[in-house]
Amino acid sequence: MVDRIGRSLAAGELRAGEVLRLEDVQERYGVSRTVAREAVRVLESKRVVTSRPRVGVTVRPMSTWNLYDPQVIRWRLASPRREAQLRELAELRAAVEPHAAALAAAHAGPGVRQELIAHARALTSAARAGDREGFVAADSAFHRVLLTASGNGMFAQLADVTEELFAARRDLLLLPEKLDTDAVMRHLDVAEAIAAGRRAEAAQAVGSILESARNEVERLLEGGACALTG
Repeated sequence: MVDRIGRSLAAGELRAGEVLRLEDVQERYGVSRTVAREAVRVLESKRVVTSRPRVGVTVRPMSTWNLYDPQVIRWRLASPRREAQLRELAELRAAVEPHAAALAAAHAGPGVRQELIAHARALTSAARAGDREGFVAADSAFHRVLLTASGNGMFAQLADVTEELFAARRDLLLLPEKLDTDAVMRHLDVAEAIAAGRRAEAAQAVGSILESARNEVERLLEGGACALTG
């Protein structure tokens, strides 16, 4: 129920400022009053609506939503406005991940460094085998370890955001027919730079990955073929 309403909101079917009564929600989505009330409470927690007695349920502007919520990201990526979400995610990653890689190179212990290398190798193997499920799993794991290894708790929580992006590209058919093995090899460069404690090199390697990813997004938005680099 929450997902159905959220998709309608992200698609602009319910516009900012629009007010619905709980009865309207029940009728529109064919659910009981209890289900409608609980769904509204969840949506309020994500800051996408407000609910007030004798006023009703008011749709809030997207600028006030919890845009870091993985479910909100999923709704936006599934909507006709996915282009804006893809660009915002690319820009967010470009602002954070190179610095996270530099911090990881300075602070990560041997165990973390070995884990990064293992995920990078798994990513490369999955790309060569055309294993999309394995690819997404390894890519998500790599970037979660990278962000966590930075030692910055706020960076670490962005792993949920990147994982949602990777899963959405798979589920919404945003993966190319052939995975680019040369591009994914750059993840191994990142892992090796972090393992060696080379901060500048680690940051530069991540920056290269993200620049390729951003170019992919732009090609995707233009309707051209894109190669996944994670």
